[in-house]
Amino acid sequence: MTPSETAAVLAAATEQCAREPIRIPGSIQPQGFLMVFDAQGEAVLQVSQNVRQWLGLEPHALLGTAVRDLFEQGQALTARLGQWAGEEQQPFHFADVRFAIGSRTARATAMMVHRIDGVIIAEFEPSSEEGHAYGNLYPLVRTFLVQLQDAQDIDELCRRSVAEVKRITGFGRVKSYRFDDEGNGVVNAEVLDDGYPSYLGLCFPASDIPQQARELYCSNRIRVIEDANYAASPLVPQHNPATGTDLDLSYAALRSVSPVHLQYMRNMRTLASMSISIVVDGRLWGLISCHHHEPHAVGFQTRTACELLGSVLSLQIETKEVHAANQRMLELRRSIVQLLSAMADHDSVRDGLLAVPDAFVGFARASGAAILAEARCELLGDTPPQAMVDALAHWLAQRGSEEIFHSDNVSRDIPALPELARYCGGVLAVAISEIHSHYLIWFRPEQARTVNWAGRPDKTLADSGALHPRHSFEVWQQNVSGFSVPWDSLEVEGVHELRTAVLGIVLRKAEELAQLAGELKKSNKELEAFSYSVSHDLRAPLRHIAGYAELLQDFEGDKLSERGMRFLEHIGESARFAGTLVDNLLSFSQMGRSALRFTDVDLNALVDSIRTEMAPDFEGRSLEWRVEPLPRVVGDAAFIHLALRNLLSNAIKYSRTRDHSVIDVGAYEEGTEVVVFVRDNGVGFDMEYAGKLFGVFQRLHRMEEFEGTGIGLASVRRIIERHDGRVWAEGALNEGATFFMALPKREHPASNHLPR
Repeated sequence: MTPSETAAVLAAATEQCAREPIRIPGSIQPQGFLMVFDAQGEAVLQVSQNVRQWLGLEPHALLGTAVRDLFEQGQALTARLGQWAGEEQQPFHFADVRFAIGSRTARATAMMVHRIDGVIIAEFEPSSEEGHAYGNLYPLVRTFLVQLQDAQDIDELCRRSVAEVKRITGFGRVKSYRFDDEGNGVVNAEVLDDGYPSYLGLCFPASDIPQQARELYCSNRIRVIEDANYAASPLVPQHNPATGTDLDLSYAALRSVSPVHLQYMRNMRTLASMSISIVVDGRLWGLISCHHHEPHAVGFQTRTACELLGSVLSLQIETKEVHAANQRMLELRRSIVQLLSAMADHDSVRDGLLAVPDAFVGFARASGAAILAEARCELLGDTPPQAMVDALAHWLAQRGSEEIFHSDNVSRDIPALPELARYCGGVLAVAISEIHSHYLIWFRPEQARTVNWAGRPDKTLADSGALHPRHSFEVWQQNVSGFSVPWDSLEVEGVHELRTAVLGIVLRKAEELAQLAGELKKSNKELEAFSYSVSHDLRAPLRHIAGYAELLQDFEGDKLSERGMRFLEHIGESARFAGTLVDNLLSFSQMGRSALRFTDVDLNALVDSIRTEMAPDFEGRSLEWRVEPLPRVVGDAAFIHLALRNLLSNAIKYSRTRDHSVIDVGAYEEGTEVVVFVRDNGVGFDMEYAGKLFGVFQRLHRMEEFEGTGIGLASVRRIIERHDGRVWAEGALNEGATFFMALPKREHPASNHLPR
């Protein structure tokens, strides 16, 4: 077969193995025999075929027999069964009985019972174990319990447990192993006799135990196979008469097991085994596994003791894990308090975390971390380059609404960023904004390691096409790369708590800003009203001053000295400048009061008309216009015209010192915005003062060098912000400047837009 065909057949065989009816095998192991009674315990419904060997009776002869006729003192036993109202699924020792029928009734037999599917399953096996006396379990486990309480860690708990199980069972090798997140079992404790190969430290693949078997281990916590070469004894009849279906033997101690598992045991040169489940917090944490080269009997008293020890071990492990988890969560919450305190002190998420870098990186036991907030990316410790972190943030933003992402293998889980694996093995990221792409990200390095398997963990096929267990359990090494230390659930939970706390801070800050914004809005409205009133009232006096200065110059100029005429000219110029300033202030205040009327605006037409209007301002100059094709936008045409005119006027004014002036006008799309820019090769400005450019009366050049009132760029910002846009500038001294205004894309013009 081709590799693909072999893989397909192997997958089908694995699926068939997963569907094997291990709960309803229809047969039992022969070290005892089984009977099924009706719900009241009055009549026999089913028996195992091997009653012929145990009682010397034919199976069919027992069907329908009254239970009281089976045993000596049968009447009392039947009465007890009838009074037993329990629904116990786990078998328990009901009584030692002697049969009143059959040819082999001399010795006492232990009777174990449990209920399932409305019937009573009774299992019978010899009642005593020669050479052992385990009638009283308390002396057996008392010392062991004290020893477990003194154990320092989980591995020591397991070592003491396997030693005790070996002591009371006599198996040649007893080992314990715990399952990892993928279901592989790593042997962490072992006690063995001479001649048995050691598996300590080796890993058994998850495929050794199918999922349905794992589920059964959780419900029935002990399983014994006394002889891997046993001949199974089928049930008679095959289907239970009370239910009409196969009998569920999930909890039966004698349940027959999968032929694949029996072959697995023989391949391991093990003819007897016992498994004790270690169940922690409802999940299969691990197993204590017992092996013997030869068939080995385990009576019900020993099984009961081992089951009790397994339960005690499970509780001890759960206690230690809960204690460790509580300590780790306490440590995480202390770190959260420290981080939140730093954020509060600095009134900023980013600045607060940067103030305590070790606490931030160490919070998730990482080697490095990144903060993407407040339009910046800050890197701490061992991290990928900033460009790669930005790409990771973009990938996280595209994933949708998931708040937390974690991976211990980025090459496997983030295939869109193959280069990321060069810098880290694991990533833990949490979004700290409901709106923006703001993240806290931790990184862990790759931890290449060697896994020692108990035999090559590949599945094989028998000639029949069925799944075949591996033959060799010799150490087989596998080099594993690309993985980091996994992020445990407590770290993920801690990150979730940190996110909730950070969002609380951000929300509170947003509420404070909203309150301040409301107060500022009110103040702005009052200021606008004041500006409008003052500007309006000042226009007439300033015009009078300028007008009377001109009249005085015309009518009385010949009577004034040269010095007096110069003073008069200064008065007129100042009055006219003040008038222009007042007009601009009045226009600026009206921008916040006038309603916007949205229409389609052709930017190409606007620029052409503005150039025509301003032609006298650059007449005689060497000025080159480079105007790219501009898009149509949605906005108030008059206001957009004024904003563009101010920007173009500035470009003409501040480039006039050049022998050859160049003014570029263009636009581009960025996300949900249309960005328009005006670039000149004029005197430029120092970026250190870029924040002042768009303020009222803010000037970066002396009035003697370049005329102006200092309101033009403030007007541009007011106009664009009223369109829900933004403005900014870039420049350098003597290298020109570029002014940007970004307008949101609007597909459908809105009319009668109310002012904000």
